[in-house]
Amino acid sequence: MDLREAISSRRSIRSFSGEQVDRPTIDRVLQDANRAPSAGNLQARDFIVVTEAGVKKKIAEAALNQDFIAEAPVVVVVCANKERSRAKYRRRGANLYSILDAALAAQNLMLSCTNEGLGSCYVGAFNEKNVRKILAIPKTAVPVGIIPIGHPDENPIPTDRLPIERIVHREEW
Repeated sequence: MDLREAISSRRSIRSFSGEQVDRPTIDRVLQDANRAPSAGNLQARDFIVVTEAGVKKKIAEAALNQDFIAEAPVVVVVCANKERSRAKYRRRGANLYSILDAALAAQNLMLSCTNEGLGSCYVGAFNEKNVRKILAIPKTAVPVGIIPIGHPDENPIPTDRLPIERIVHREEW
């Protein structure tokens, strides 16, 4: 699959078959996630891979009861490592660059999943405090996104996008 095909065929998948995802595949998508650009090449993001059913259920509850999260064979929580970025870029690194590093990695992760024939969905609606507690995330990091991963059990239609003419500005706004 080429890049444009992966970009255009990626969909938010919220229904997964019961088929498991093997560890080498998860390791490949995580490697691709870590290849995302990052400020100062600090790679100020960390990934928590969750496969245990009870923990996935707690994460789903913390994500405003989005039960499909618990149904995925694998859940990856992408965290911004604020301290790693703060060391070089101070406040802007902690409050912006680390978040961008995590977001760029999440996008690579989801595109890699598509390339592997897997479905994923970016979940940003969750109770941060509860997710921190469930996963023992230190104060030096912040959970940015929850990404359930598995073999799709649905084929959603493409969602509409705003026309390019409406969102692209040339030379000035």
